[in-house]
Amino acid sequence: MTATDEQKPAHVGRRGKIRWIVCGFLFFAVVLSYVDRLVLPVLKPDLQARYGWSESGYADLAIWFQAVYGLSYVAFGRLVDRVGARTGYAIAVVLWTIGHVAHIAFTSTRGLLIARIPLAMGEGGAFPAALAATNEWFPARERALAIGIFNAGSNVGAIVTPLIVPFIAVSFGWRMAFIATGLLTVVWLTGWLAFYRSPRQQPLVSKAELAWIGSEPADAVKPPRVPLARLLRLRQTWAYILGRFMIDPVWWTFLFWLPDFFSRRYHLKMTEFGPPLVAIYLCADVGSVAGGWFSSHLIGRGRALGRARKTAMFVAALCAVPIAFAASAPGIWTAVALIGLACAGHQAFSANLYALPGDLFPRHMVGSVVGLGGLGGALGGMLMAKFAGAILEKLGSYQPIFVAAAFAYLTALGIIQLILPGYSSAHGKNNTGNGIKS
Repeated sequence: MTATDEQKPAHVGRRGKIRWIVCGFLFFAVVLSYVDRLVLPVLKPDLQARYGWSESGYADLAIWFQAVYGLSYVAFGRLVDRVGARTGYAIAVVLWTIGHVAHIAFTSTRGLLIARIPLAMGEGGAFPAALAATNEWFPARERALAIGIFNAGSNVGAIVTPLIVPFIAVSFGWRMAFIATGLLTVVWLTGWLAFYRSPRQQPLVSKAELAWIGSEPADAVKPPRVPLARLLRLRQTWAYILGRFMIDPVWWTFLFWLPDFFSRRYHLKMTEFGPPLVAIYLCADVGSVAGGWFSSHLIGRGRALGRARKTAMFVAALCAVPIAFAASAPGIWTAVALIGLACAGHQAFSANLYALPGDLFPRHMVGSVVGLGGLGGALGGMLMAKFAGAILEKLGSYQPIFVAAAFAYLTALGIIQLILPGYSSAHGKNNTGNGIKS
């Protein structure tokens, strides 16, 4: 076959658009998952004053959410392997929508735990289902792009929520904020079930696009599942788990407590959260893109894979250090700038840390390692939530929380360097030299 013959099907296949509609569905699902996750944190200052919630009670909500989320992350990975992306995602969405709307039945933090558990179960299952759909619909050369597109929905959801939820709550009552956003998820689910099929079963897919999707399929023969005990004996696994354990709690803290911080420190009302939170999460978007670009740029210039990743993580970690001064910032926009820089640093650091499983493990191990890392991050988030609740209840200040966040990333990088000084793969190959392993 000539070079022309090889290129022609790929060129024709790229004209198809159905796989990008699937990516659009995944993107909006992530947006909705973050909207539903963040309705309660946005309403927290108002509902806490109205119903007398304690800080430790609210912290318990965060702790249980993260515990269930982390366990569900692992469990759904195995469920989706059995039932497929279409059914797996539908189950996840039904669970989180039931939990989300159920918030309207409770006014105490103890009661809200009942609603947060199915919400966490469903949202924990969404990412494994989205990855399964991506593997089914995209050739290898497009998968990373598709994942990057739908994962950007997390920051979009974080931007949209403080803009729409206060308006709904003020105009129609706080319960309607849960009902209205829950209805959006029902609309998405209806479209998903009506549209989503495997590429060969979707009648709208052209032969050319089907050929393009199948040009680099996921592994046709699934390798045997690797026991978790074997993975836990590998240094590479622990580098990823402990990295997630250190940095994920900071992001969870931003998601759960930033509206409360602005309410306490600068006396913002619920309808005034929008501009500062939008600015912060826009910074996070920039950091996500910049962090991935920076390490790729270094690799493109001949820098070793491990050195490029760690250099990018070091620069990102430095961006988080100034947040130590955010609690005492003289003005709200100074605080926004410091927190926004830290959020950008988090996303830049994450973009490189999340690449570690793909860098160092064979494909059939990556999902299990990612699941273990997600569980490690959730466990760290639980400890951070307990710490934050105790600090706020006793001191009423975010200063110790922001100081912990400031140095979490440098600590994480130090742990990774200690465990993996050579960034060697699980195959035993060393990735400190120039070039990238296949």
